[in-house]
Amino acid sequence: MRLYMVRHGETNWNKAKKVQGRADIPLNAYGRELAEKTAEGLRGISFDLAYTSPLSRAKETAQIVLQGRKIPLIEEPQIQEICFGDYEGIVYRGEGLDPQSAEFVKFFDDTANYIPKGEGESVGQLMERVDGFLKALYQNPELQDKMILLSTHGAAVTAMKNCIKNEWSPAKFWQMGVPKNCAVTIVEVEGGIPKIIEEDKLYY
Repeated sequence: MRLYMVRHGETNWNKAKKVQGRADIPLNAYGRELAEKTAEGLRGISFDLAYTSPLSRAKETAQIVLQGRKIPLIEEPQIQEICFGDYEGIVYRGEGLDPQSAEFVKFFDDTANYIPKGEGESVGQLMERVDGFLKALYQNPELQDKMILLSTHGAAVTAMKNCIKNEWSPAKFWQMGVPKNCAVTIVEVEGGIPKIIEEDKLYY
């Protein structure tokens, strides 16, 4: 089994440094361009199936990457972005900074001490959620020889990479930094054991 884990293309909220989480923000024109370049880079990969977060920015990225291919695209809530609760929609960097941003940026700068707000998820909850999804893939006998696209989000794909590396400490969550839009991480799975063979590869 080989997994191609892709972060979605850019949105206007990415550009404006607004907290997205579960807010359903579509790709902008540049985001679609990044997805098209990524599609070109992955054209030689014979995908058998694809999973996408239900959020439109991930779904559209997957649709662009898979354009012209007749393969199943399965919506999977387990790989949608972390829920940021009451922080969603605030500006956390640059101009127009929200007063709540000082607490929110702990998510990136001091992850071990980040406290979710409202209905928000913790980093631990996100890790458990994506780990459950990945383990179900690894153990599915029908998928062992498949090429699979996963279209997801910045924190969700980082959580997946950390699960694969067996790195569960929130303090080390962002040790590789935030993956860029449309960054691709390739994972080889043999005998139920995953191994990252390329991390955060860009095709633009």
